[in-house]
This record gives sequence, structure tokens and C-alpha cells, in this order.
Amino acid sequence: MSLKLSFGFLALQLLLVLPVFVQAGEQYPPLPTWKCITLGGCVQQNTSIVLDKDSSKYAKNAAGSRTIADYAAMGVTTSGNALTLYHYVNGNSASPRVYLLDGNGKYAMLSLLNQEFTVDVDYSTLPCGENGALYLSEMAADGKGNAASGTGYYDTQYQGYCCNEMDILEANSRATTMTPHPCKGNSCDKSGCLLSPYANGQSNLWGLGMTVDTKSPVTVYIQNGRTSEGGKISTCGNEGTYGGLTGMGQALGRGMVLAISIWNDPKEQI
Repeated sequence: MSLKLSFGFLALQLLLVLPVFVQAGEQYPPLPTWKCITLGGCVQQNTSIVLDKDSSKYAKNAAGSRTIADYAAMGVTTSGNALTLYHYVNGNSASPRVYLLDGNGKYAMLSLLNQEFTVDVDYSTLPCGENGALYLSEMAADGKGNAASGTGYYDTQYQGYCCNEMDILEANSRATTMTPHPCKGNSCDKSGCLLSPYANGQSNLWGLGMTVDTKSPVTVYIQNGRTSEGGKISTCGNEGTYGGLTGMGQALGRGMVLAISIWNDPKEQI
């Protein structure tokens, strides 16, 4: 069985078929993105994706020498400016996690303080129990030595060391949440400040046939020209202990790495 999660980076409605980006012996599925400013318009960025070094269960080759076939075996494909992740749950589960890579073999650092981030997502085939996650982590641009091989991952939950994490989307066809996880040094808010429309009383906002109808793609958070609000986060935990929203804003200003993954909780699968 496979479950499909599509993320399309569509700052411009433009589909491009680019050559496979190859560096240091690994083939990287291309995923063009666009950086836009009011006066200068949108400029395409030479970006691609790289699998986390540990996302290798079905890959024939090791990190640093994986091929496009290895990526596909792990459930990762791109076409034009669209990324599709498959979560294979028949037998041994394979839950891919990828990062956005720049044209120099390092992670693309997104500095989003006072910026807008737009992404198209298709959650139509993800049932309860699946998590299609799109989030930012304050990882090192060089992956602590070898970003080109998908190294250096850590987040708020990581054992031994943790870093700021901004969960933009953790969602499936039935539910969605957004959660800042601020850190101050190595003290991180692991629970985070969860914003769930359903928990906020908006039980009909997100879901199949609801206001944001997940049977169709969604441009976060606009569908059919209508903007949908799930609420806002005004405060986030103890600023003295974890840094709160102030610390999260500072991390966004410094630059964070875009991570995209799909995984599930088998106990909740239907």
C-alpha cells in the first residue's frame, strides 16, 4: 500500500522539467522554488531535495551516492515543481524525510522573518493517523559537515541536542496543526504551542468537504480565492526558559532549513 503526499512550490504557475542535479556522486531530484519581492518579481532558485542520511531502508546505494532510483524506492519523486512523497506501510515501514538543498551542496536557508511562505499541498489521500509534515528546523547550513548527503538533522525532540523548530503544517485529510517549538540554548519547548483549528472550536474548517476542502489541493491557507484562518498564536510558553515567540522570530531571521516528511502512527490508522 502506498499513500501519496504532494507538495508543489508554486510561487509562479510554471512547470519546468530540469535536468537531474548531480553533486558529489549523488543524484538529487530537482525542485525549483521561487524567491519573490514586490518590486523585482519572482526569481527561480536552483534548488533540489536531498534524503536524510538515515532514509535508506529501500535505497540500494548509501548516502552520498544515491540515484534517482534510490529516491523513488524510498517513495520520493519530483516532476517539474512538484514533490510527491509515498509512505510505504506494507510490511517494513519506510517514512522518507527530505530537505531543501541549494545549488552549492548546502541546505537552502530560509530567512522568513516578516516574509510570506506559500506552498501548495494535496492531502486528499492521507487518512487519520498519517502525518504529512512541512516544517523548519534551525539546522546548520552545511549539515555539520555533509549536507549533500543529508546529514546534521536535529529538531526540538532530538536527543542530546535540540534546536528551534517551526511546524508549518502537520496534517492529513482530516486534521491540521501548526506549532512553534522555541528553544533557548539547549532548553527546548518539546510540547510547543499547538494551534489546532478543531481544538479551537472550528470543527468544520479543515477536512473532506469542509470549508478548506482537502479533497482538492490547498495553497496554504487559500482555496478557491478564499483565505481561511485557523486562529493565531499570541504567546508561546515561558520566554525566559525557552525564548518564546521572540526567540522563534530570531531563529526565522537567522535562517532555517525546510524539512518535509511523511510518517504515521499505526495505532491511529484507519
